[in-house]
Amino acid sequence: MHWKQHVVTLEEFIIQRQLDFPFASGELSNLLRDIGYAAKVVHREVNKAGLVDAFMLTGVRTAPVMFLQGEDVKKLDVYANEHFIASLRAGRECAGVGSEENDDIIAFDDANSRNAQYVVLMDPLDGSSNIDVNVSIGTIFSIYRRQSNKGDLVRQEDFLQKGTEQVAAGYVIYGSSTMLVYTTGKGVNGFTLDPSIGEFCLSNPNIKTPDLGKVYSVNQGYYSKFPEGIRRFIDYCVEDDKDTKRPWSMRYIGSMVADIHRNLIKGGLFMYPPTTDAPSGKLRLLYECNPIAFIVEQAGGKATDGHQRILELQPTELHQRSPVYLGSSQQVEKAEAFLADFETRAAKEAANGKAGGPVSVKA
Repeated sequence: MHWKQHVVTLEEFIIQRQLDFPFASGELSNLLRDIGYAAKVVHREVNKAGLVDAFMLTGVRTAPVMFLQGEDVKKLDVYANEHFIASLRAGRECAGVGSEENDDIIAFDDANSRNAQYVVLMDPLDGSSNIDVNVSIGTIFSIYRRQSNKGDLVRQEDFLQKGTEQVAAGYVIYGSSTMLVYTTGKGVNGFTLDPSIGEFCLSNPNIKTPDLGKVYSVNQGYYSKFPEGIRRFIDYCVEDDKDTKRPWSMRYIGSMVADIHRNLIKGGLFMYPPTTDAPSGKLRLLYECNPIAFIVEQAGGKATDGHQRILELQPTELHQRSPVYLGSSQQVEKAEAFLADFETRAAKEAANGKAGGPVSVKA
């Protein structure tokens, strides 16, 4: 007789790991399960997107064959945002939410939520512009312990914490399969949704990213607007050098979750440098950079803004942006080296009133 290997579901795994957080008394476990439940519902709607016009304006009446007869169609990013917020509010383990889709925080005002000890930051549907061409998209989330007193409404300061203070972070990728990947600071684990039983099942335990990958991910269309050090680094990436296993392949999907997920598993560098049009970077520190940096570091990789560890940056605004370089540690360090060398040279030239040509950085 053949016995099937026991499949560990997300809920079972969370309960097993609850002892990692004796102070939590189950609240964090419940909160992670609330997020997992919301992700299943968003997965269902994402899979319907090919059957309906997912980009109809909010407020347009549906035809009988669309999502729900007689109800309003919503853009999927709006739907995802509202559903995650509703799920977190109903779960009563979350005191408030900060979302990329909202200008300000949302403080939950019922008695249970006022006494909850966690706040959640999220990008409910990363890469949503790719839905109509059937490219993978995702959800990113980050969990912190509140700083304000229980019983009070949460304040903005509860959300403006350094990434080092995260108690959990993760992402959901809606692709050929739907996966939830998360960390609580005890390694990174991935769960694949089995539609036949409606459960996330452990599929990628203890994910470790290689120290050196063969891929770099960047929107190369902005090449001319990047700092010189990054332009030279990109040139380095595509040079032929057998000793350092180059050239590296450029892979860029335009959905951060999809790019990060591939590089996390196979190795590689993801970067979104500053540009002349966006000198502070484009990606949001709280909703994208911090949670992904936490995951990447827990998988053995590295995450910086080019000069400083992402998780040590002090946020001052909810929608603060940052440059980001993260992934396989050797590739991140090489990008940092190019930035540092060219910035040092530029400073010397400015001091001397000179302008020079390109310099080389040793491999």
